[in-house]
Amino acid sequence: MRKRMMMLMVLAIICLAALLISCTPAAEQCSVAADCVPAQCCHPSGAVNKANAPDCSGVLCTMSCEGPLDCGQGQVKCISHSCSVVPLA
Repeated sequence: MRKRMMMLMVLAIICLAALLISCTPAAEQCSVAADCVPAQCCHPSGAVNKANAPDCSGVLCTMSCEGPLDCGQGQVKCISHSCSVVPLA
């Protein structure tokens, strides 16, 4: 009986982990920070995986510091299998 309870608990944990990972949109899923890039060409406020990177060829941006990644204010990282913008302290 005890062994069965342990097996059920392990199965529940595996299912919960799979559910949490599957809740992340495919465009934002990652394994490491190198999988992630800014989601917008100018003054990015989000992050996506490289496969969903915007085409910024021919796009001109202002030099103003508006977004959370502008002027070294933040970094793109992979946190809990999701591409995220992390502000620097």
